[in-house]
Amino acid sequence: MSYSALLDQAAPVRDGESIPLDALRAWWEGAIGHVHAMDVEQFPRGFSNLTYLVRAGGDEYVLRRPPFGVKPGVAHDVLREGRLLAALRPAYARVPAVVALCDDAGVIGAPFFVMERMRGLIVRGTLPESLSFGASQLRALSAAAVETLAGLHAVNWRVPGLESLGRPDG
Repeated sequence: MSYSALLDQAAPVRDGESIPLDALRAWWEGAIGHVHAMDVEQFPRGFSNLTYLVRAGGDEYVLRRPPFGVKPGVAHDVLREGRLLAALRPAYARVPAVVALCDDAGVIGAPFFVMERMRGLIVRGTLPESLSFGASQLRALSAAAVETLAGLHAVNWRVPGLESLGRPDG
């Protein structure tokens, strides 16, 4: 299996989960900039919030919104998620840059945010058997995962923007 086959691939948007493209484009032009063409697909895997691939003006972005029919709550607070990513970005370069937040549910039916697309392998549960990593490759993958988590946990949460987003005392 090739590396590219392991990357999450966007697919046609699932029935009942489409985004009104004209409304998104109108908002986009005011918030991000003019685009000649826009295309939206959906990442079919993942949990909690819905994730879309937006191709606009030759660039690729990721749009996150809560699932259809859910009531606002912490588990689906995409604006908080977007603010957290935006606050983390200056201190941790492996976080995607947030391009824009939209709190107006009238645009696509719910609040949402747009971030840059970062490509990479998402390891879920188990690796596909066809990948056939050797012991040294698995060791390197494990070490990279630990280094990544250690780097994230080393971020000073008292920096402006992060301090107000959590409850550090529990």
